[in-house]
Amino acid sequence: MKLYIKYMVSLRCKLLVKAELKNLGLHYTTVELGIVEIMENITAEKREKLKTALLASGLELMDDKKAMLIEKIKIVITEMIHYNDELPKVNYSDYISKIMGYDYTYLANIFSEVKGITIEHYIIAHKIEKVKELLLYDELNLTEISYRMNYSSVSHLSTQFKKVTGLTPTFFKNLQEKKRNTLDNL
Repeated sequence: MKLYIKYMVSLRCKLLVKAELKNLGLHYTTVELGIVEIMENITAEKREKLKTALLASGLELMDDKKAMLIEKIKIVITEMIHYNDELPKVNYSDYISKIMGYDYTYLANIFSEVKGITIEHYIIAHKIEKVKELLLYDELNLTEISYRMNYSSVSHLSTQFKKVTGLTPTFFKNLQEKKRNTLDNL
C-alpha cells in the first residue's frame, strides 16, 4: 500500500517517517521523498495516528489525488535540482513528463491551478536556491555554476538570479562573506 506525504523533502524527514512507522508497528518496503510503501493495509485507527504524528512534525499525510500528483511533481523537481550531481540535458518538461508518466500540459495545468505558480517558475526558484547554496560553498566559480545548473551563459544565470533575488550573484556572495567576517570577529 502506498502512502503519500506532503512536505517530505529531506533525509531527516525520511528518518522521522521511518520512526513513526516503527512506533505504529507498520512495516515498510520503501521510504522515499513523499512516498512510503507499507507491506500491510493500514487500519483507519493507525492511519489517523500516523496522520497526527506526522502533522506534529510538520508533515502531512495526503488523501486528495490532485494534491498527491502535485506533491509528486514537486518531489521530481526537488530531486532533479538538489539531489543529482548534474541536471538532465533534456527539456525539463520532457523529463518531468517521462518520470511522471503524464502529458506535460496536463501536469502543468493542474500544478498552476493548485499552486498558483507555473512549473517553470517553481523550477527557477529551486535552481536559484541551489545557485545560492553553491555560491556559499565557494567551491565553484560562476561559470562552473552556470554550466552545472544548465544555464546557457553566466549572463543568463545572473539575469535570472537578479530577477528572483533582487541581487547579483557576486553581490550575494560578497554579502554572505561580509556576514561571515562579522561573525568571525565576535
